[in-house]
Amino acid sequence: MGIEEDLKANIKEFLESAERDFNEEKYNSSISSYFKGIAALCDLKIYELKRILPKNHAERFLFLKTSFYEVYKIISPLFDEYIKTYNLRLGRREALSFKQNVEKIKQLFGKKA
Repeated sequence: MGIEEDLKANIKEFLESAERDFNEEKYNSSISSYFKGIAALCDLKIYELKRILPKNHAERFLFLKTSFYEVYKIISPLFDEYIKTYNLRLGRREALSFKQNVEKIKQLFGKKA
């Protein structure tokens, strides 16, 4: 498998896991998987355009800020919410926001649902 195929497989796996956890009311796990899916979506777009993969969140955010500002404006506050799951319990409302933002990012990147 190539990098693009790996990223697509990761996106699918993360989002399937997020949906399953959301439906089982495991909201922290759902948020974590949604964010990983979002990060993989961003990495796929970056790879498609630049043929490089970001090494970390800082590189990902920098690229998005300069090349996809609309996505950056979505993902930056989501990251702040995502890291709260390390220590706090988040709920359905927060998980639903991640779920909805996955679709917004897909639309902005021109990806099929």
